[in-house]
Amino acid sequence: MSKTVPKKSTKTNKVASDKPSIWRRLNPFSWFFRHWFKLLIIFVSLVAGYGVYLDAQISKKFAGNKWQVPAQIFARPLYLALKQEISIKEIEEELILLGYRRVTRAKSSGEYQVLANRIRIQRRKFEFSHGAEDLRFIEVTLSKQRITKIQDLATRESINSFYLEPWLVTRLQSSDREDRMLVNIHDVPPVLTQALVAVEDNDFYQHFGIAPLSIMRALIANVSAGRTVQGGSTLTQQLVKNLFLTREQTITRKAKEALMALIIEFRYSKEVIIEAYLNEVFLGQNGNTGVYGFGLASYFYFDRPLNELRIDEMAVLVGIIKGPSYYNPRRYPERVITRRNLVLRMMFESHQLTSNEYEALVAKPLKLATGASLKKDKHPAFMDMVRRELKQVLDNPDIRQSGLKVFTTLDSNAQLKAERAVTNGVAKQEKRIGLKGFEAAMIITDIDSGEVRSIVGGRKADYAGFNRALDAKRAIGSLIKPAIYLTALEQAADYNLATLLTDEPIKLKSSEGKLWQPQNSDKKFRGQVSLLTALSRSLNVPTVTLGMELGLGTIADTIWRLGVTEDIALYPAMTLGAVNFSPLQVNQMYQTMANNGRYIPLHSITAIMSPDNNLLWNFDHAPEQRVDEQASYLLNYALHKVTLEGTAKSVRSQFPEINMAGKTGTTDDYRDSWFSGFDKNMLITSWIGKDNNQPVNLSGASGAMQLFMGYQKQQEPKSLVRRFPAGLGITHFDLATGKLSKAGCKDTYSVPAITDALPPTPKKCFGESRVPDKPKSWWKRIFG
Repeated sequence: MSKTVPKKSTKTNKVASDKPSIWRRLNPFSWFFRHWFKLLIIFVSLVAGYGVYLDAQISKKFAGNKWQVPAQIFARPLYLALKQEISIKEIEEELILLGYRRVTRAKSSGEYQVLANRIRIQRRKFEFSHGAEDLRFIEVTLSKQRITKIQDLATRESINSFYLEPWLVTRLQSSDREDRMLVNIHDVPPVLTQALVAVEDNDFYQHFGIAPLSIMRALIANVSAGRTVQGGSTLTQQLVKNLFLTREQTITRKAKEALMALIIEFRYSKEVIIEAYLNEVFLGQNGNTGVYGFGLASYFYFDRPLNELRIDEMAVLVGIIKGPSYYNPRRYPERVITRRNLVLRMMFESHQLTSNEYEALVAKPLKLATGASLKKDKHPAFMDMVRRELKQVLDNPDIRQSGLKVFTTLDSNAQLKAERAVTNGVAKQEKRIGLKGFEAAMIITDIDSGEVRSIVGGRKADYAGFNRALDAKRAIGSLIKPAIYLTALEQAADYNLATLLTDEPIKLKSSEGKLWQPQNSDKKFRGQVSLLTALSRSLNVPTVTLGMELGLGTIADTIWRLGVTEDIALYPAMTLGAVNFSPLQVNQMYQTMANNGRYIPLHSITAIMSPDNNLLWNFDHAPEQRVDEQASYLLNYALHKVTLEGTAKSVRSQFPEINMAGKTGTTDDYRDSWFSGFDKNMLITSWIGKDNNQPVNLSGASGAMQLFMGYQKQQEPKSLVRRFPAGLGITHFDLATGKLSKAGCKDTYSVPAITDALPPTPKKCFGESRVPDKPKSWWKRIFG
């Protein structure tokens, strides 16, 4: 008997079939499908919010300073004016330093040509501290080493003067070890941007920040090669990566890069983007500092501004982008030439070059600059003074690394010559004397302006150590004597160049109560000598006698008026230079004397400009007439005599056609050798000694003066000329008595003197007359 199995109800079966399975309940796609619209709104909202956040970051970066640019330190601009005494050789020296190119016909910025007694210059445009000046084509005509005509060849107008742009000395690096020189897109040659686009992003002007087709092409090429051989990033993406992102290779970073690229393209023009790229891209390494941007790379590799590069040189820079280390031109020139030629090929294929241009360019050799123009720590002694002045002028130390332009007084050619004179001169003296361990310092200043032209702080001129020119305070010996004689000459009623001084043994008590008996260097006494002779021959005893007559306090006041601020101990040995001054202080003292008694503080900075070329500070100190002009002229006359017949007469024998003036200085036991000398324009103070104060066995003439002459031999010194002040006249004095004499008397000599301070001229000679008296007429013989 069979059992009948009951059937489940239809209703129950329907309910069971409607219940979702576990898989269906856990399937995410089903959930996403049901809520896709809501999720899309959330996703779009998140992306939009994130986009707003990124946009704020981008706007902040682009609105402010994108980069921290180092302060730029410039040398003085060479000023050329009508009637200025200068030679074509000196002008050409400056042009070579500035990277100008001598050509047969000057047509472009940075070129010059020499035509007999004329020189034509395509003077670069520059933002001077006195204002911006455009490119100018100027011709300078000279005759007998003097400028006779300056003409602007573009307008055919004669002009009175112009400046050459200053040389970039150095850049005060920021702490992030990045260096760049910003360029404006309008100053960039179009051929450079065309080459950049052709090589790095051919669709740059068509896409909106990302190029999907380029990404696909790169992906296919990389898969086919089995390695990365092609990049798919646009210039905008590269800019984003360099400005905002790290170098990690993740999907999220690439997505962020793409989104930021889209935002930048939406916000900014193609010109703004490519300008930012040109300033941001990494192009090499200068020591431990990165070379960023085409502006700096142009100087680093070719020592010229970007707008003066040839097409093949621009192609080198574009080619380096792919790998600055791999394509380092100085280490791997063959690789770079291959890469350059590839860039030129791509330019040819994109119709930027003709076939002839392409063939000519790929045949050119690779010519690189030494990179010396961007060498760090150049002229450390001079830069030491600049940094000290910057601290005084700028309150905020951070400003010193914020793209400021600092215009200094440095004459770069003079600095190089001074460094050579010191280095070679010290080695020569050591060899001659047979001693070691000599040190030296030199400082050169412009007499009229007080501008420091060069500073050498030691025999190792490139060593940024102890700056002896500024900080080594040593006894100055006979360099103090001109201040004593100047003090006397200011008292014109009592002293003139012919006044007789006593040269006899004297004994004085020192500050410690000990007897001090000064001696002349030859141990001789002359009884009486004229003031002029005593100074020109640097006689000690007459100087001490005169100093004690004048009063030590009076002499110290003269030294302070001359610009030295050092405290001075008032004791008799002070009259022979027992005071400790640095070469800078000595130079300041002599600058006032050489400048006809007009004081100007020595300085190394003339102006400071902001990154946007606004003048922030400039040197503004009017000359002060601190010493009588007439007395200063008489002193300089005597210092000229020192180089003719006194302790510095070797100067005359070395430069027989050039008038100069100066004073030697030697200290006890020949521990210090000094010389301060000047021509028409420049004052040079030099010193030789040992840091441990041991003797060097050199007098001022045999040591420091040789450094002076070593420098002047490299220069073209200008003959000393000084205006004859009103109230002076050539006057006759009796040799035996030093008293005023009438003209024509025997045993007299003539020197300038302050005529108002002299007694009436005698009617008769003290001795015999050189000119016989006229015979009396018959009328006078009869009637008297």
